[in-house]
Amino acid sequence: MKVKYFFLAAVFTVILFASEFYAQVGTLQAPPKFVSRNLGGPRLGVTFINARGELKERLDKKQIGSLVSQFGWHFEYQVVPETEGPSFVIQFVPLAGGVEYATLIPAATVAFGIRFPGGFEFGMGPNLVLTDKGFSPALIMAVGQRFQYGGVSIPLNLAVATNPEGLRASIIFGYAIDKTSQK
Repeated sequence: MKVKYFFLAAVFTVILFASEFYAQVGTLQAPPKFVSRNLGGPRLGVTFINARGELKERLDKKQIGSLVSQFGWHFEYQVVPETEGPSFVIQFVPLAGGVEYATLIPAATVAFGIRFPGGFEFGMGPNLVLTDKGFSPALIMAVGQRFQYGGVSIPLNLAVATNPEGLRASIIFGYAIDKTSQK
């Protein structure tokens, strides 16, 4: 049921930003040239775990609360048209959580998304968390805003991961320094 509401919220977000999406549509006279960018950098944040069932019992047994810190690195490959338009983004984000509970909870996400010239971005992809029972896969969906200051990019993202064991909502931020190469 919660997944249904999340998808409805995602559709509402797309409709809300439809004018920005529509503004990207146009006719091109010549094939566009693209620039690739590498925007890797540190990430940190917090995750709220809305667990139920077996996952909730495992967290309680280890005395891990519902709010968990996250620290990691963000690897990003981006293709940007030299003219105007959205960027196409592939991201890999390994994180370690739970240090405040004297434990490490490794997680990794691969996300495929789109970033608009104004900085609004969204994407989705697979997420894996390593638990004492093995890997726990989930679908992650994220929206965010990227702020530019000179050659430094400061992203602020909200991500929701869902699987049968429950929902996880994360607020993640960090920075990246642009390393642009022409293609």
